[in-house]
Amino acid sequence: MASSLTSAGVVWALLSFLCAAASCVGFFMPYWLLGSQMGKPVSFGTFRRCSYPVRDEARQATVMLEQCGRYASFQGIPSLEWRICTVIIGLGCGLLLLVALTALMGFCLSDLISRTIGRVAGGIQFFGALMIGSGCALYPLGWDSDEVRQTCSNRSNQFELGSCEIGWAFYCTGAGASAAMMLCTWMACFAGKRQKQYPY
Repeated sequence: MASSLTSAGVVWALLSFLCAAASCVGFFMPYWLLGSQMGKPVSFGTFRRCSYPVRDEARQATVMLEQCGRYASFQGIPSLEWRICTVIIGLGCGLLLLVALTALMGFCLSDLISRTIGRVAGGIQFFGALMIGSGCALYPLGWDSDEVRQTCSNRSNQFELGSCEIGWAFYCTGAGASAAMMLCTWMACFAGKRQKQYPY
């Protein structure tokens, strides 16, 4: 089976897939911000949350429902900044996945990845990683929402965590984007084989 990738291109394709997977998994998981409310652990992502208060009519009290889920609507996301993060990071992850899957197809198709296509793919990766990085930088602006304050002992504010801490999913998303921006973008320049020049 003919490949259109150089040996550097093989490493680029695999690394691109790992970076895209890390960013996408981190984006989807609701463990960006960790805290507690009513003695129960609570965690947030950009568009998901684990453990939330509900009214128990039988006991006439508010109890914590310990399960994870998305917000009921896009407008239900606690802050405008987190809504912007969700869109920006989602688009960035989509671009990284698109390039990673195209790079992996280069293993099987001999004329898919040329030098020029590799450089264009690297540019797309850079832009996607920049979008994810921008979304991660915006995320702390939403820490002043009421939901986050209740979870962080009413001491959180923009760029101030209060009693909460940053979770592994935030780091996973950022690390995938950083590696894509610094390593994959550079390696993409050497990923494709030189195309044969046909006389016609």
